[in-house]
Amino acid sequence: MTFTGSDISVGGLFGFVIVLTLVEMYFSYAHDKKLYTKRDTWTNIYLMTAAVVINLGMKTATFFLLEYCYQFRLFQISNVWIYWLVLILAQDFLYWFLHTVGHYVRFFWAMHVTHHSSEHFNLTTGFRSTVFEPLYRVFFYLPLAFMGFTAMDILFAYLVTQIYGNLVHTQYKINFPKWYEYVFVTPSHHRVHHASNVRYLDKNMGMVLILWDRMFGTFQAELPEDKIKYGLTTQPTDTGAVNIIFHEFIALTADVKKAQNFMDKVRYIFNPPGWSHDGSTKIAKIMQQELRETEQLEKQNLDNHNVKDFNEQRRTLNSTG
Repeated sequence: MTFTGSDISVGGLFGFVIVLTLVEMYFSYAHDKKLYTKRDTWTNIYLMTAAVVINLGMKTATFFLLEYCYQFRLFQISNVWIYWLVLILAQDFLYWFLHTVGHYVRFFWAMHVTHHSSEHFNLTTGFRSTVFEPLYRVFFYLPLAFMGFTAMDILFAYLVTQIYGNLVHTQYKINFPKWYEYVFVTPSHHRVHHASNVRYLDKNMGMVLILWDRMFGTFQAELPEDKIKYGLTTQPTDTGAVNIIFHEFIALTADVKKAQNFMDKVRYIFNPPGWSHDGSTKIAKIMQQELRETEQLEKQNLDNHNVKDFNEQRRTLNSTG
């Protein structure tokens, strides 16, 4: 068996991630940071294994579908440097789009929710895969084939960017240059993405570049006054690995059944998570708008209180003077 340069590169990068994970795990236990628990880590490994099995099962179909579409490419980039630069940029943008759909369409959220279900955040959380994503991910990447990129190169670019995405799953504070934080996803950005705080919901979807979030209004910086709470807004009571995979499908099915008309049933499937026909639950954007209004009112009340205190102090000074 011979190994290509791509095989060696990907293998080396995966090995690097594994080593870093073991190092983080060691320092977590050595310094009693409690970043890891055995149950959560084994659940992450189980979900990763399930995703790998489905990935392997879909690998041939994914490859041939991309190769088939490549025959109908609209153009071909001949310069190798421009070829790989455009491929990485386009692939990263399409991932941002795929990821955003996973947060704003409840049917896809029912699959993506597994990745967000942990109340811990560490490098193994990156392995807590969206198990069923390999079944539909290829359709988001078909434009790359029509743009003249080969199936092998598309898959290689995805693996490389995926490895970078795994590396930002850490709570360790890393000080990056301002320019880097403006362009690339950092652990701070991704901590926000995994938070269940209302302010942070559905933010920072990027894998490698945070520019897409800045451009399309899904960016949110990590704020010291809003300490991150990891996990879901409502955690499942059963945290077994099987229920973690299927619990949102079960909840979605129950909501569809209770809808009183056909269009509401469709809305439950395609509207954002939290939408309800009777307003009993709310989507993230509505909750964030309410949070902004509450904070604005609190600030206004505080300003009025400060002005009142200032005026009283002036009157006191004037009366004593």
